[in-house]
Order: sequence, then structure tokens, then C-alpha cells
Amino acid sequence: MEPLIAMKTNDSKCCGSSDHLSRRNLLKIAGTASMAWLTPLATLLAAQAEKKHQPARSVIMLWLGGGPSQLETFDPHPGTHIAAGTGSRKTSVPGIELATGLEQTAEVMGDVSLIRSMVSKEGDHERATYNMKTGYRPSPTVVHPSLGAIVCHQLRDENVEIPRHISILSDQWRPRGGYLGAQYDSFQINDPKDRIPDVTPQVSTERMDRRMEALSILEKSFHQGRPANLDEERTLHQAMMRKAEKMMSSEQLKVFDISQATEAEKAAYGNTAFGRGCLAAVRLIEVGVRCVEITLGGWDSHVNNHEVQAGKTKILDPAFAALINDLKQRNLLKHTVVLCGGEFGRTPEINPLGGRDHWPHGFSIAVAGGGFQGGQVIGQTDPSGEKKEPSDPIRVEDIHSTVQQLLGIDPEHEIETPVGRPIVLSEGKIIRSLL
Repeated sequence: MEPLIAMKTNDSKCCGSSDHLSRRNLLKIAGTASMAWLTPLATLLAAQAEKKHQPARSVIMLWLGGGPSQLETFDPHPGTHIAAGTGSRKTSVPGIELATGLEQTAEVMGDVSLIRSMVSKEGDHERATYNMKTGYRPSPTVVHPSLGAIVCHQLRDENVEIPRHISILSDQWRPRGGYLGAQYDSFQINDPKDRIPDVTPQVSTERMDRRMEALSILEKSFHQGRPANLDEERTLHQAMMRKAEKMMSSEQLKVFDISQATEAEKAAYGNTAFGRGCLAAVRLIEVGVRCVEITLGGWDSHVNNHEVQAGKTKILDPAFAALINDLKQRNLLKHTVVLCGGEFGRTPEINPLGGRDHWPHGFSIAVAGGGFQGGQVIGQTDPSGEKKEPSDPIRVEDIHSTVQQLLGIDPEHEIETPVGRPIVLSEGKIIRSLL
């Protein structure tokens, strides 16, 4: 299936797909074509289109840190030399197969699409992770924000009293705010079965109030003789303190507590730390959190590839499938973009240690919800392993532009960095065939 990727021209920006016409763009078309008489019709059509195609609200990222093997997950080539014995199984969508071990994911394939032709120029873990999470390659001159930071920056919501950008079980490269500022860094938690650290006062309410009053006196003394708002603008100290206070007393903190979930619910997700993270993510999204990343690390399989990958897919399979089913049952899937993948794939060839090495030349990710069509496959890798470049290659930045589009964010919107440098949110092309 060949993806139709819209070029970033003025025409495509105005016209695009009929499914994505906005009132502004239709009026722009009418004006540039000197058809002002069409304005009432354009307004009506745009209103109908907006009513039918509401943008997504949130993102859930299942981050498979270390680089999962596409051949042992989303792009099996059973019976070939590069499969090295890895089998496959049919899915609920005729013609689409997944690797053995993803039996539950295979059942929800109608809601999931696969991109088997992801390409990147980064083959180092840290650089490739940065690339996948920000849509940009690392640069010595600027630190780019992660996708979740951009979503929270562009889509404000004052009714959410807990952090709107959350990272569960994160590794050393958690999503950051980059040039948008540290206030857009992800809020880190570990296994959701444990208590959230640093949100419960260690003293009585009365004593806590006295401490806050004493801090207020110190703050006022500190600001004497300084220009108004100078320190507030530089450090955001008081704003962060207010947010922390509000969060500590918020009823929304309860959504972090999955102890109230039934044993059947926990079992559906696999009852692992990763599964519990996915279970918590659904509840967080339900109260308005914009982006949740749940990390399942340990996919780096330079040695004993098949054993490593099988151990990880055993954890991923029930959690991924339950996440899709749970979002769908709660009527949240159409409002939530779900991404599942890592920083790159693994080599078609097995090395002398029985492992697969780093491979950014044709790896796979899975996408679902939020306006993505399900049951599709984009791209194809060479079953012989001889061709490096897959058919219909999709770049990392194309994913970022497409997700931003689904969220109602203009990927070409420019942000000025603290040093005055203008940077667009994404330099990718929108993958129209997936929408």
C-alpha cells in the first residue's frame, strides 16, 4: 500500500484532504479564488467537517527502549533467512501478520496500523531516542522539546490540577521540555502500584500552613529592591510552588492509584509494572492529561536476540491489547493517539552471538486511535535482507507532523527559542494515507 504523503506547499496547506478542511482554510480558498459568494457555503461545509472530525486530545506513547526487533514484533518474514526461525500468526485483519508472541495484539489489529518502513539517520541509542521523541536530530545549538511537551504547550487546559505530561517507568532519557522550558518536562513516576513520591505532606496540615507562611515572608524579602516579576520570569519559582500546592490537595491525584482497579482489569494488562503503567495511562487520559509515556526497556539484543525479544513481547502483548480495548470501551480511543515503538530496529542478519545489532534503515512502529485508520500496513522491507531502503520510507519527522495534525496543532507553526531563533514544530510531511 503506497502512502500518499502531502507535500508542504501552499496549495496542500490550504486545500489538503477534504477530511481536514477547516473554516479558515475554506474561507481562504474562497477569497483567493475571488469567490466571495461561496463564503456562506464554505462556512457551512467547514462547520460540518469540524463537527465530524474533532481533533484528538491526548497521546499515549508505549516506548520500547533499546530498539525492538521488527522481525520479532511487527514485521515478521516467516520462512526466510532473515527470520532465523521466527514465526508469525494471522491477525483479525486478513493479510496482516504479526510475529509469534503477539497473539492478543493480533486480535485488535482492526484498530491498529503498522508502519514497516520507518527510516532514521541515527543508530546510537541516545541520539536515536532524542530523534524519535523530538522529531529532530540532536544539535549542539538547541535542545528540542519532546512531542508531549509540544502538545502541552500548544493545548492548554487549566482544569487539570495534576501534571499534564507524565512519564511512567522512564529511563535516563525521559521526555523533556527543551527550549520550551523545564515546566514542560515530563513528571516521572515508577510502578503505579507504589505511592507517588513527594506529594503527601510529612507533617500536619497546621504545621504545613505555618511553613508556607514562613516561606512567603522569605519570598517577599527576597523580592525587595528587585524589578517586578524579574525573578518570577527567570525561575518560575512561585508559579511552580502554586502548581505543587494545588496538585497536593487535588482530588485528581486519585487517578494515579490503581489499587481500586479489579483483579480482572489488572490481569488483562498482564499485571506487570509496564501493564500497570498502561492501566494508569487510560485513567490519566480520562481526567485530561495530555501525554503519557510508558517505558518498557531492555530490547537491546546484541546477544541471544530471540530470547530477549520473546521475553519483552510477553510483557508488551497483553498490555498493548488491553490498552486499545480499554480506550475503546471508554470511548477514548478516537480522542487518543497511541504510538508504540522504539528508537530503531534490529539487523536482518543474526550476528555470531545469536543477536541482532542496531538497524535504523527500515524498522516498525504501531499507531492507533486519534484519527488514524486501523488495519493498514505502510511500507515493506526486503525479505532477503539485501536492500537497505524499504519501500515507501517514512521519516521520524513525518510521524511527528502527522500526530500534531491529528491533535489540531499546525506542524509549521514557528516557536522562537530563548535566544531568538525561530523553529517550526516539525519539518515532516503528513502521512495522509493513515488518516
